[in-house]
This record gives sequence, structure tokens and C-alpha cells, in this order.
Amino acid sequence: MLGMLARLLKALNSESGPWAIAWAFVLGMIMGLTPLFSLHNLVILFLAMSLRVNFSGFLLAWIFFSGVAYLFDPVADWIGEALLQADALQGLWVSLYDNPLARLLQFNHTITLGSLVFALAFAPVWLFISYYLIINYRQRVQAWFVKLRVVQGLKGSKFWSVYQRVNGLRGG
Repeated sequence: MLGMLARLLKALNSESGPWAIAWAFVLGMIMGLTPLFSLHNLVILFLAMSLRVNFSGFLLAWIFFSGVAYLFDPVADWIGEALLQADALQGLWVSLYDNPLARLLQFNHTITLGSLVFALAFAPVWLFISYYLIINYRQRVQAWFVKLRVVQGLKGSKFWSVYQRVNGLRGG
């Protein structure tokens, strides 16, 4: 866990694009808010592993939102039940349930459907919030931290040059 957090801080402090980190947070949020053993989570995991997003950020967001998901379950259940009982959508639900492949999506379960709809609706908001937080972290917190005398003294030491050399050899 500390290793993932260290890699996330390294990504936040690196030249990695803030959008790549923000998208990692969004994918982790979607996977964390929805039930784990769902077909759509395989798609999310595939996207997180194949796109150029920070995987540590994805994992940390997934862990965080998995813990928070229990707070949203009543809302997800309400959304899912409202969608499944909507008269205008009855034909869609019947055709999805009759299709064996579509039945794997488990959209006939209220929490699965409601949490996915909620997560997808909240995704654009979380994307821009994450981007804003990353930019502000880089402009304010990182700049303040670099100005600390302890950090400046550490960067001027022999230890720092050895660390940089070893870190470069490891591919970090």
C-alpha cells in the first residue's frame, strides 16, 4: 500500500500529464463504486491496463471508492430500481434479459445498474475535480515543499546524487 502511494506521489511530482492521472482516478472510481464481479469491470480493468494512465492512481482510487461505495448503495439501489421499473424501458430490459450474452452484464440487478449509471454520470465531474486537484497540487503544495530548507539541504547532499543515480538505473 505504501509502495502504491509512493508511486502515486512520484507520478504527481513527475512530468506525467495531469489528464492521465485524472483518468486513472476516474477509472478507479467507476470500478470502485460498482460491484466487483461484473463484466463491465473487466472492461474498466482492461482500459486501465492498456491506456497510458497511472496504474497506482487507478488502484488507489479503486480502493478508496470501494470503501465509499457502501454509502452510495441506497442511492444506487434507488436509481437501479427506478430504471428497471420505468415503463419506457421495459422493452429494453426484456430484450437484454432474453439475450444470454447481455445477461452477463447483470443489469437486471438494481445495485449493479444503479451504481454503474451513478458512476458514469459522476465520471465527468470527478475527471475535472481530479484534474483541478492535480494542477493545484503541482502549483501550490509541490512548490511549497521544494522550498523547504530540509528538502533543499537533502537535494544538495551526496545522498541525493546517489539516490538519483540508483533511481535512474532502476528505470524510475
